Amino acid sequence: MFLKNAWYVAAWSSEIDNSLRQILVLGEKICVFRTTQGEVIALEDACPHRKLPLSKGRIKGDTVECGYHGLTFDCAGQCVWAPGGGRIPSAAKVRAYPVHEKYGLVWIWMGNAAMADADDIIDIPNFDSPDWGINRGAAMELQCNYLLMTDNLLDPTHVAWVHETSFAQAATKDTPLKVTRTDDGVIVHRWMMDVAPAPFYAKIIEFEGNCDRLQHYEVRYPCSALIRAIFTPAGTGGPEGTLHEKTFVMDSYNFMTPSTETETRYYWFQLRNIRPDDAELSAMMSEDVRHAFEEDRAVLNEVQIGLREKTSPHIDLSIDAGQLRFRRQLEAMIAEEQAVDAKMQA
Repeated sequence: MFLKNAWYVAAWSSEIDNSLRQILVLGEKICVFRTTQGEVIALEDACPHRKLPLSKGRIKGDTVECGYHGLTFDCAGQCVWAPGGGRIPSAAKVRAYPVHEKYGLVWIWMGNAAMADADDIIDIPNFDSPDWGINRGAAMELQCNYLLMTDNLLDPTHVAWVHETSFAQAATKDTPLKVTRTDDGVIVHRWMMDVAPAPFYAKIIEFEGNCDRLQHYEVRYPCSALIRAIFTPAGTGGPEGTLHEKTFVMDSYNFMTPSTETETRYYWFQLRNIRPDDAELSAMMSEDVRHAFEEDRAVLNEVQIGLREKTSPHIDLSIDAGQLRFRRQLEAMIAEEQAVDAKMQA
């Protein structure tokens, strides 16, 4: 169900402090905390003695003490003290997960630790650029499988019905989609020419009249997404367009962390190429985007229920081409990873 050798978002950096906290990633319970030097540590959340979660224990300096019998573990997961005196059992250890902080997020590697390379975390141009503004919101809890959200983020057409008051416009219903497979994911995109700006963007763009609009929906394996919106005055867009000096660009980054097979934690933020220091604009965009994502959550939670309780097969449409291609490739990657793991364990 999950690709293990990949970076997932564990939390916003601001969510982790020097107290013990349990998070759930790919069905695994993990204890996270910060050391006295501010480093994030992630350990298997189960004392090897009687499996009390370490998150129910105490921090002692840069070690974690189990709340049942006091077994104490260092940041590498090795037990450094146990009651009763004598030799500490060799099995008195817990798994330590590689973590890395970037973009205000804590990333965790769930697979083979030897393969964890922070350079493989998604590259986000303009994140630290003073010319680009940013808006973001709290993580959202979805009661659905993470692939339903990757489906959603490879589906520009759904905005016509789910987001009528924000991202929708008439052209989003039936303008043909183009699907492109890349080395690390799938892109579904289209230009809509000489159309009225969608309501959300009409409040933001800095030109009058109709626009040429790009919907660029890109999801990378296993579950990170870039949604790029471009609005440029009519006649200046398209694949061969020159773009106008007042072109508006918004890059929306979306990270889906599977908690379980039916629960997902969703992290997001947007970068924009205008008015970087406008706090009022950032607040307005954050709230409007959060509202739109709440619309997605309501739909996807119901889709999860509908698929679980279905009494007849569901169907696919031509607009599902990108989603289906993404799922097939990810399924193949998971199968290959599991085959390698099985061979190593044999």
